[in-house]
Amino acid sequence: MNTLSAAEILAAGVWQSGLGQVLGGLVIVAVLIGAVWLGFRVRDRESATPKPEEQPHRPETDQLPGEMSEYRRPEVMPQSDGEHRLMPYQLKKSGTETSPDPPSEEKRKWGGISSGGFGSGGTGHGD
Repeated sequence: MNTLSAAEILAAGVWQSGLGQVLGGLVIVAVLIGAVWLGFRVRDRESATPKPEEQPHRPETDQLPGEMSEYRRPEVMPQSDGEHRLMPYQLKKSGTETSPDPPSEEKRKWGGISSGGFGSGGTGHGD
């Protein structure tokens, strides 16, 4: 008792023969080609990229805009006499002040304990 109609039998035969897969593949390829073509149209409507001479240029100095370089040195802590203590408003905001001279080589070197790095082989305790 076959309950399939002639159209269903024909469709099953077409699918089993591979013609359905080929037609499905052609539809997918057509959709992909249409998507690429649409992408080209959208890209053509966009404004062109600027030429190198239209690009912004860095300033002639070697520093970035807004960057400043200065030397800092510790600020001298104000001393109080033995009778009065210093109040917070008598102290300045920061503990450093600008210096026109670069620090000496001896001050720049840190002579403290070497901590070592991970995997450096050192103990990391000043040895």
